[in-house]
Amino acid sequence: MRRISIIGSGGAGKSTLARKLGEITGLPVIHLDKLHWRPGWVEPPKGEWRRTVEELVKRDEWIIEGNFGGTMKTRLATSDTVIFLDYSKAVCLRRVIKRRLMYRNTTRPDMGEGCNEKIDLEFLDWVWNFRKTTKPEIEKRLAKLDHPVDLILLHSPKETKAFLAKITNIAP
Repeated sequence: MRRISIIGSGGAGKSTLARKLGEITGLPVIHLDKLHWRPGWVEPPKGEWRRTVEELVKRDEWIIEGNFGGTMKTRLATSDTVIFLDYSKAVCLRRVIKRRLMYRNTTRPDMGEGCNEKIDLEFLDWVWNFRKTTKPEIEKRLAKLDHPVDLILLHSPKETKAFLAKITNIAP
């Protein structure tokens, strides 16, 4: 594992898993939200964002966490490992609400500066419908990969904890 993409619904724990995996493996961690969002939740121009991601994946080693469908193809094409957090919507929604309470009126460490934690109906709808709308698209992209990739599907926090324990025991 030298180039790891972590994907999944909001609230699944992508950022937390990336940090823990980075500590275990020593690989550099890249939080896409931190690079994408500008103060006040402003998005960069699409072309600029695409070029940013293209530069990131040229590196020899990384753990990149985040979704951003417009650049997922680029990340998946250069990944040797994809970890897909396929958690239930109940788990994800509970974590989104917990995160909102925990970081109320502040910016979390894996988010762009000046982007205080928030919840809006559009985001909640995306989390609620992730397995119905976004997951099938991700599965199509994964099926179209033309290079060998280790796909690790984790369906619960318990499975993720077991995965991390296993990795801890085999890491250098």
